[in-house]
Amino acid sequence: MSIRRASLSALLIAAVSACLLLSGCAGSDGQKDDTDIWSETKLYSEANEKLNDGDFAKCGKYFDKLEGRFPFGPYSQQAQINAAYCYWKAQETALAQIAIDRFIKLHQGSPNLDYGYYLKGIISFNDDLGWLGKFTGQDLSERDPKAAKEAFESFKVVVERFPDSKYAPDSLDRMRYIVNSLAEADVIVARFYFQRGAYLASANRAQLVIRDYDRAPAVEEALYILVKSYEKLGMTDLANDSLRVYKLNFPDSQMMTTGQRVIKERKWWQIWNK
Repeated sequence: MSIRRASLSALLIAAVSACLLLSGCAGSDGQKDDTDIWSETKLYSEANEKLNDGDFAKCGKYFDKLEGRFPFGPYSQQAQINAAYCYWKAQETALAQIAIDRFIKLHQGSPNLDYGYYLKGIISFNDDLGWLGKFTGQDLSERDPKAAKEAFESFKVVVERFPDSKYAPDSLDRMRYIVNSLAEADVIVARFYFQRGAYLASANRAQLVIRDYDRAPAVEEALYILVKSYEKLGMTDLANDSLRVYKLNFPDSQMMTTGQRVIKERKWWQIWNK
């Protein structure tokens, strides 16, 4: 390489490095980031203003910047939890999860830890199905149960570790709703197997519902599927035993006659609606 070419390369590298180091350089969008010169108090004030205005995407970014620039400042803890809330409201679920997980990991002694776990549950719970879910009538039982189980565990922490928390009653309600929805999901699978003639599989899945979710309304249909599956398999004694349990627990049910379970419309706060 010639001396001249080496000199030009060195100058180019130096120029790029200088630009990266200067806080006043334009961002990727070509616009200067004015927040880089804001004080901690100014950044916190602006973030709260965006929060109050409902600009959740912007307030999430501001709180993130605040926590990143002033990690040991007086607003750091609150910035982390506020960032999680703002990102959740902005439907940036992945960013919300990162923020709340960081808060919980770093601040196990925080007086807001109960709210941290509660918010983590809310973010995973995500009962807003959007317009498509509302249009199709989809509920939590028809989605991937992994997120529901994660939400359950977070709400469980609130109920067990912070029983006097103001978030404990709502956490308990949501736990019950999640259990109910998981039971419904397994009944949907049992029904699928039965309709396709996989009677052993439908019986096994129905038994799982009865064993794991004994208080859920879905148990009515699980018992019905269990009885019918045993009948199809020629297991008369087991079918009769299951029928006795069915009649004992659901004496007013018409499902054995109609083949349909009457399901009342439920929201997450309407627990064990019968």
